[in-house]
Amino acid sequence: MNYQKILEEIKEEVKPLFGKGKVADYIPALARVGSNHFAMSLQLFDGRVYGVGEVDCRFSVQSISKIFTYAMVLSAYGKELFKRMNHEPSGNPFNSLVQLEYENGIPRNPFINAGAIVVTDILESIYTGEAFSKILEFIKEVSDNSKIDYDKEVAISESRSGFRNIALINMMKSYKNISNDTKDVMGIYFKQCSISMSTKELSRAVLFLANHGVDPITKKRFLSESQAKRLNSLMLTCGHYDASGDFAFRVGLPGKSGVGGGIVALVPELMSVCVWSPELNSKGNSLVGTKALELFTTKTGLSIF
Repeated sequence: MNYQKILEEIKEEVKPLFGKGKVADYIPALARVGSNHFAMSLQLFDGRVYGVGEVDCRFSVQSISKIFTYAMVLSAYGKELFKRMNHEPSGNPFNSLVQLEYENGIPRNPFINAGAIVVTDILESIYTGEAFSKILEFIKEVSDNSKIDYDKEVAISESRSGFRNIALINMMKSYKNISNDTKDVMGIYFKQCSISMSTKELSRAVLFLANHGVDPITKKRFLSESQAKRLNSLMLTCGHYDASGDFAFRVGLPGKSGVGGGIVALVPELMSVCVWSPELNSKGNSLVGTKALELFTTKTGLSIF
């Protein structure tokens, strides 16, 4: 299959959609990102890489970081994890306070903000004082790239404007679902969301999830088959906030989005994909990126269904 030709076709076909979304302007640093960026990368198991657009341009991964932190706690924390969060689709906005209160401070899943904050709290309990350095170390290892870092400007911007996230952690603290100091946990959380990567780097970083937890290139095992299955199933059912069902319907692949405009997706036992376009739809997912992935699975026939 001529993947490069398909990517070039997709780049042309999504052009009419530019200008129809909106960047995540509630985070000031992201509001300054140009809206017309586009990149799409494929990483195959045999090491081949294909791409189109600004594949080396780094952007804020935001909620895509939740894949990596959840992988870390799945590996280290075990079954106790499921007492502190559920694994069901939320059906509500990713930062909903109403649902969290209704469910007594137990987040619906690890990919909404409340769930990811609990995951970060667990990592701080495991790696006291070193949680963020361990997160960054893990991402460097799965991406096979020692140069990954976070964007300090974005992290500061998030900490100054993240009032809803601070409300979420305080509510969970009141229900005794946060063990550590809330300021420490939020400092780590804002940094992890501010990690900066390109589509080429992100597609490489999630490749192990398309291969039952084993990096097919380095042969390193990061998760057991069972753990990888759980994470991938959550990507399919919860990876796009309350538009996860629509993404599964249109694209048909496990995936995870971030409000920085990135989306990663997996073709099991074959490849990983990442697309970036900063303008978001009303649900907080990349408008152009979602369409690009829909076109990709339509043109290639590569879907889990």
